[in-house]
Amino acid sequence: MWGWNSLETLWQDARYALRGMRRSPGFTAVAVLSLALGIGANTAIFSLINALMLRMLPVHDPGRLVELLFKAPGQDHFNAFDWQNYEHYRENNHVFSGLIASSDTPFAIHGDGLEPEIVRGGFVTPNYFSVLGVVPALGRLIGPEDSSAGSAANVAVVSWSYWKSRFNSDRAIIGRQIIDANHPLTIVGVAPSDFVGLEPANRQDIWLPLTAQDPSYAATAHYWLKLAARLKPGVSIDQARAEMAVLFQWTVEEEFKTNDDRTVRAWKMEVQPAGAGLAQLRDQFGKPALVLMAVVALLLLIACANMASLLLARGAARQREMAVRVSLGASRFRLLRQGLTESVLLAASGGLLGILLAYWGTGALVRIMGSGRQRVELQARPDLVVLLFTAGIALLTGVLFGLAPAWQTFRSTPVSFLRESTRAGETRVRRLFGKSLVVAQVAFSVALVSAASLFVRHLSHLEHLDLGFQRDHVLLVDLNAASSGYDRERLSRAYQELLGRLEAIPGVRSATMCGFYPMAGVGGMRPATVEGYQAKPGERRFLSESWVAPKYFATFGIPLVMGRDFSMQDQGRPRVAIVNQTLVRYFFGDGNPIGRHITFDGDSQPFEIVGVVGDAKSGDMREPALRFVYFNSFQLGSDSSQFALRTSVEPEAVAGDVRRVVRGLLKTVAVENVKTLADQVDGAIVPERLGAILSGLFGALGAVLAALGLYGLLAYTVARRINEIGVRMALGATRTDITRMVLREALGMSCVGLVIGALIAYWGKRFVASLIPGLPVQSVVPIVFGAAVMVALALLAAYTPARRATRVDPMEALRYE
Repeated sequence: MWGWNSLETLWQDARYALRGMRRSPGFTAVAVLSLALGIGANTAIFSLINALMLRMLPVHDPGRLVELLFKAPGQDHFNAFDWQNYEHYRENNHVFSGLIASSDTPFAIHGDGLEPEIVRGGFVTPNYFSVLGVVPALGRLIGPEDSSAGSAANVAVVSWSYWKSRFNSDRAIIGRQIIDANHPLTIVGVAPSDFVGLEPANRQDIWLPLTAQDPSYAATAHYWLKLAARLKPGVSIDQARAEMAVLFQWTVEEEFKTNDDRTVRAWKMEVQPAGAGLAQLRDQFGKPALVLMAVVALLLLIACANMASLLLARGAARQREMAVRVSLGASRFRLLRQGLTESVLLAASGGLLGILLAYWGTGALVRIMGSGRQRVELQARPDLVVLLFTAGIALLTGVLFGLAPAWQTFRSTPVSFLRESTRAGETRVRRLFGKSLVVAQVAFSVALVSAASLFVRHLSHLEHLDLGFQRDHVLLVDLNAASSGYDRERLSRAYQELLGRLEAIPGVRSATMCGFYPMAGVGGMRPATVEGYQAKPGERRFLSESWVAPKYFATFGIPLVMGRDFSMQDQGRPRVAIVNQTLVRYFFGDGNPIGRHITFDGDSQPFEIVGVVGDAKSGDMREPALRFVYFNSFQLGSDSSQFALRTSVEPEAVAGDVRRVVRGLLKTVAVENVKTLADQVDGAIVPERLGAILSGLFGALGAVLAALGLYGLLAYTVARRINEIGVRMALGATRTDITRMVLREALGMSCVGLVIGALIAYWGKRFVASLIPGLPVQSVVPIVFGAAVMVALALLAAYTPARRATRVDPMEALRYE
C-alpha cells in the first residue's frame, strides 16, 4: 500500500504541476525555452565531441588500437610513413600483435554497367581487416591470399553503403568486376554496415590490397601510408612508446643519409590511442570543440540561473497559498516534493525540446565542418550516450535550481506569511539570493559576449589577411585522368588544347593548370644548391616546389615582380624556373636573381631563374611564406590535372560550360570537383568560422537570457514594492526619483556582474589562447565590448519595470495598505 500510495501522490503532484504550468503560459514558455537553449546547445556540442573523441570504432576490442604519429620540430604531428618504415617496424617490434598500413586514395570506378564516378577508398595491407577484427557482411575480406602482386591482388572490398546505393544490395555482387585505371577488379566481399574505415568522418567505399598499388610508386613515394597497430595482450601503451622510439631512430638515420638538415635528429615518434579513430580530424576540430563546450556550459548556467530566478519569484508569489496548505494539514515534505516535481517537469520539458534543437544543431555543425578542404561525413546525431548525458543535465538542473524555492516553502512559518498580507517587501536572504542569481547571469554573459567578440575578431583578421593572390572570380576544376587511357605525352597535348578551349568560353579571361592550388599545399620540399650562395654547415636548404602552366600567375592575381612568365615555347629548351620574393631575399638579398641557377640534390640538370613573383600562401595562412620554386608543367611533362579559370562573371556561371568542354574533348577523363577559389580559402579557416558562428550565437543567447533574468527580478521587485513606492510618492518622491531608484538597482547588480565577468573573461581568454594559437589575447577590446553590451541590455531590461513603477497611483497603494 505504501508503494502504490507513493506512486499515486507522485502522479497527483505531476498533474498539479502540469495544471500550474498550463495556467501560467508565459512563465512556462520562458522557463522551458531558456532551458531548451542551454540544454540543446550542450547536447549538440557534446554530440560533436562524442563523435570526434569518445565513440569507439566498430571493431574488435578498439581500446587496444594505437596509431603511429610522426613529429618534426615546429610542426604538428601527422600519420605519414613510407613502405620501408612499415616493413622495418613490422619485422622488428615486440609490442604489436599486428601492424597495418593504409592510404587514402580516390578511385575512378566504371565498367560493368556502372557510370564513371569518383569513389573514396584506399589501399590496405593484407592483414588490415584481420588485425581490426572486422567480419564481412558478404563474401570475404582482403587477406593473406592477396599479398602477392599481380592478378591475385586485383580484388576489391566495397562498403555496405556503396553496395546498397550502387548495386541495389544485390547479393550476386561477389565475383562482379569493376574497373579502375584500366585495371579490372573483382569484388570479393562487402564490409559490415557500421565499418567505414579508421576515420569515421572520412568514409571509404572501396578497399584494394596494397600490392595493387604501382610498385614503382610504392617503392619511391614518401609519407603516403598511415600506420596503426594492435597492442599485444599485457603490453601497455607506454611500453609501445618506449620500443617505437628506439625503432624510429632507424628512420632518422636513413633520412639523415639524404638530408643534411640537423633538425632531422630532433624528429620524434608518438604512439597514441586510436580506439575512436585516427587523430587527424580530432586535431583539427577537437580543441575548438572543447572550447565551445566550455562556452555552452556557461550558457547553461545562465539558463539555470534564469530558471531559478523565475521559480524563486513564483515561490514568493505562492507563499500565502503554501502557508494555507500547511495550516490545513499538508506535509512540508509533500510541499517540498511538489515544488521539486514542478521544477523537474520544467527541466524535462526543456530537455526534450533541447534534444530536438540538438538534432538540428548537430546537422548544422557537421555541414559547417564539411565546408572545409577536408570532406567530413561525421555521424554526430545524438545517440544513447548523448541522450543519457542530456537526461542527466535536465535532472540535475531541475533538482538543483528547484531546490532553493522549494526549501523556502519547506522552512516557512505559516502564521508569519498569513500575517504578511499587508507587509511590503521580502526577507533579506531572499533578496540577496535573487540578486546573486542576476549577478551570476550578468557575469557569465559578459564572459560569453567577450569570447564571441574574441573569436569574431580572430576570424575577421584571417579573412582579411593578404594572401598574395586574388581570391575572387576564380573557378577551380579538378580532373581525374587515372582511368582515361591517356599516356603522359598524349594527355599533355590534350590539356594544352583544353586550355585554349576553356579560354574561349564567354566570361573566361584566362585559364591555366597547376599541380597545387594556392592554400592547398606544395608539390614537395627538396634540398637545393643556389648559384652564388654559400650555404652554412647544417643550414636548412629546403625549397618548396610546384608545377604550373603559363598564365598561372595572371589567373591567380599573383604579381610578376621581375622577369617573365612561362610560355609554351619553353618545351624542348633548357629548364627554367620562377621563384618568389621570400626565396630571393634569403639567397640573393638585394641582388638580381634573373639568370642564376638552382640545382636540386640528386638532380644533374639545373633550373635557370627567369622570373620573380610575389609571395603567395601555399598552405596554412597563419604561417609565413615559404621559399618557393615554380616549374613549367609542360616543359617537365608533369601529370597535373588541376585547372583554374579567371572569369569576368561569377565563376559558378561558367561551371556548366566547363563540364561540357571537358566532356567534348576528353570523354574518358572524369571531372572530380568544381569549386571557387574563395571557397578554397574559406575552407582553410573552417574551425575558426565554426568557433566564431557558435560563440556569437551562444553569446547573444546568453546576453538575452541575462537581460530576461534582470527584467524578471526587477518586475517582481517592483510588484512586491508597490506599497513602498506609493508611500514614497505620497511623501513627495517624483517620477524621476522612482526611475532613478529602479535603474540604480539594475546598474548596481550589473556592475558587480561586470567586474566578476571581466575577471572570468580575462582568465578564460588566456586559457583559450593556450588551446587555439593566434587569438588576440593582448587586446582588451573583447572584454570592453562584452561589458558595454551588458550595460546596454541592463538599461533596456530595467526600462519597463522603471516605467511601471512611475505609474503607481499613491492613493490606490495607500488604500490597499
